[in-house]
Amino acid sequence: MPESETPLLDELEKGPWPSFVKEIKKAAAKKPAARDLLRQLEASYREKLGLWKHGGIVGVRSYGGGVIGRYSQRPEEYPGVRDFHTLRVNHPSGWFYTSKALRTICDIWDKRGSGLTNMHGSTGDIILLGTTTDQLQPTFNDLSDNGFDLGGSGSALRTPSCCCGMARCEWACFDTMAMCYDLTMDFQDELHRPPWPYKFKFKFSGCPNDCVAAIARSDLSFIGTWRDDIQIDAAAVKEYADKGKVDIQSEVIDMCPTACMSYDADAKKISIDNANCTRCMHCINVMPKALAPGKDRGATILIGGKAPILEGAMMSSVIIPFYKPKAPYDDLKELIRKIQDWWDENARFRERIGEFIKRVGLRVFLKEMGLQPVPQMIKEPRANPYVFWWPEEVPRGGNGKKEV
Repeated sequence: MPESETPLLDELEKGPWPSFVKEIKKAAAKKPAARDLLRQLEASYREKLGLWKHGGIVGVRSYGGGVIGRYSQRPEEYPGVRDFHTLRVNHPSGWFYTSKALRTICDIWDKRGSGLTNMHGSTGDIILLGTTTDQLQPTFNDLSDNGFDLGGSGSALRTPSCCCGMARCEWACFDTMAMCYDLTMDFQDELHRPPWPYKFKFKFSGCPNDCVAAIARSDLSFIGTWRDDIQIDAAAVKEYADKGKVDIQSEVIDMCPTACMSYDADAKKISIDNANCTRCMHCINVMPKALAPGKDRGATILIGGKAPILEGAMMSSVIIPFYKPKAPYDDLKELIRKIQDWWDENARFRERIGEFIKRVGLRVFLKEMGLQPVPQMIKEPRANPYVFWWPEEVPRGGNGKKEV
């Protein structure tokens, strides 16, 4: 392709970082759709306008999600992207692939679509970028025949995702991959057939480092934690002190957010007030040879995280401080369906579960779910001096007056 066709995009190939423009140009050498994608994108940069139309009733048989319709606003000028639909393909838990699986996906996409992929999108899915309407069903058929399924889109359960958990991480406090796979298989209807006011996401992180950003990005997040004491290897602490590569006082003790740690420099010994530890993982991250999560491990369950759409960005709130995951997770699935049914019946259009709880109040949510309030649910101090009770919680005498 002559560089003169895309002078603005050519600038993005300069510098030390990999460029998406360079990769699209490789595809454009054999795919007209990729060439017209570059030409339309150049026009968007030049005119400072988005030139896509989204939506349309496109999809595959019996599925209501997984395909994102996209059309060019200038089909006569850029016929290669007249329709340029995206498919979301459900990724394996932890994003583990065999080379054969990756080649299979790429072969299908070279045959059926633009050849452009996003591994992975912010959803976690395999993103196959750009195919025509008549190729949607054949693409899905080929994927399905090779063991792949579509992910979630629209007002549905989005594709659950997790960190690699116990497969590669020594800090994992529960089997993220097993839980992610189990819930993915159990919630197939909610994943493929959008039934709700808006989207709903599960994400699973094996420890408080939260490598999949579940607390900030998912409606229901599962974060690995422990409820006993941090494990301390005294000999390893002494080794850190002797080598001097870590200033234990300034880089660990002084940076503890709750000041629950102390260090005896003479004895080269760390002490932790575990009752005041918030499991931030900082000390463990800095001194991984000397410190480790406790042995009584499980997960904290939180609700309400989301990116800024209606109410702005929201971080999740704790609803269950400690949960001991055990397959087949029947108690957890019962709670999840109860949450989703209540939200579905009462929320406004495009209102995420976190926004809904913020509107009606956490106390209403806890009552509807049958959950008892606990201190870990508090995100910030009270803003008013009032305390409320449900009417049935106020004892009354035979004359109808409150008992003192």
